[in-house]
This record gives sequence, structure tokens and C-alpha cells, in this order.
Amino acid sequence: MTGTLTWWGHSTTTWRDGDTTVLFDPVLTTRLGHLRRVRGPVPPQDASRADLVLVSHLHADHAHLPSLRQIPPAAVLVAPTGSRRLLKPIVARGVTLWEVEPGDLLDFGSLQVRVLTADHDGRRLPGSSHRGPALGYLVEGPHRCWYPGDTGPNLAFDEGMNVDIALMPVGGWGPTLDKGHLDAEQAAYVVRRTHPVHAIPVHWGTWWPIGLRQRPELIDQPAEAFADHVARVAPTTNVHLLRHGQSIEL
Repeated sequence: MTGTLTWWGHSTTTWRDGDTTVLFDPVLTTRLGHLRRVRGPVPPQDASRADLVLVSHLHADHAHLPSLRQIPPAAVLVAPTGSRRLLKPIVARGVTLWEVEPGDLLDFGSLQVRVLTADHDGRRLPGSSHRGPALGYLVEGPHRCWYPGDTGPNLAFDEGMNVDIALMPVGGWGPTLDKGHLDAEQAAYVVRRTHPVHAIPVHWGTWWPIGLRQRPELIDQPAEAFADHVARVAPTTNVHLLRHGQSIEL
């Protein structure tokens, strides 16, 4: 069976494996609080169509309520334990919510989803009452797709070993990269440890704070830096630098 991955910007990615469509961390708008989409077009309406929507953690650039309102009511939404109150407006539309935590194993049609631990702050905001574990996901079916979510370098490497395709976070959306994130070089060393066949850089090249001078080296270059580092430390992995809306087929 064919597996097709489409990158829409930041961490928003569609993975179609066989007859099931999975959508990771949808953010489908021009604005995100104090952030503006500065690279790539707004994803088309079709980008919200999915059978299964996986949210890695509760930060607004991953659990984005205006975008989640666009997913089909028939979809199943998987999100961290503790998110039900935040996601109440989405559930009210008829969407089924599965709250999960690391170690859970979900069956969905021909796919199996393993819920993983991420090295990241799972709170909506500092001091917020909306909080839950930060998660990664391993989606297994005809192919194996690993999305570690937002994470620092302290993760269980064995959980993502030898997958067909890995979605690797390599940057951010502003002038600093807080604790709990990988930079391009750190992400390349994760690839070296886990040996995916294909790697797609995500969490880069899309958002920038309104009113702040744009810095192309932080917006545009993390993915190329990641590819260069992987070529040096993990040359058996194929890195694909997708532009917004582009796809790769396995």
C-alpha cells in the first residue's frame, strides 16, 4: 500500500497510510495569537479532512481551537489526558475525543497508534489549569510513521527505531528556542540514533512574531541545516525538504 505524507507548515502534517488519513497538530489559519504566517499559503480546506487527528500537547501552536473546529465531526481526536475541558467546543460538534497518556496503545481501523513520551512542557500556558503530558506518536500500519512531537533530547530512542518515516522538529517560531525543543543538529543526532528510512523536518519555516524583524536564518534555514547534519552523521537516512503543501509518497 502507498503511504503519502503532506507538510502544511510548522508541525501540521497529513499522513495517509492505506485507506486512513491521520492529521498531526493542525494549525490552518493566517494568525496564531501574536504570530503571523510568514511563509507558505494558508492550507486549503481539504487539509482539515482526516479520520484521525493527533494532538501532541496543549500549546496553542499544536492544540489550536479555531483549526480543530474545521475537522470533520466524524473524526476521532486524540489528545493528552487532561485536555477535555479545553477541547469541549470541539467535542460539542460531534467529534469523538480519546484522552491518552504515554504507554497507551490505540487501534484505529488498519492502524495502531502507540502513545509516547515527549521531553516538553505539557501545560497550555505557565500557570494554566489546562495541562497534560506532552506526547509523541508512532503510527503503525502498512508503514511506520514516527512523530515525536515537540521534544528536547531526553526521549526514549528505542520507541522510534527503524521507522519508515520520521517527522523531526528542527526549529521554532521566534528568536529563541526554549528548553524542550530540538535544534537542527540535535534532531540530526536523534536520526543517527533511530535510523529512519526517511526524515521530514517539521516545526520550522512558517510563523514569526508580529512586529519583530524577520530573521531568515531562523525561519528558513533550520531544515537545510538539519539535512546537512544528517548527511554528515546519518547518511543512510533520506531527508526530504518539503515546501508548504508538498508531499512525499512511499
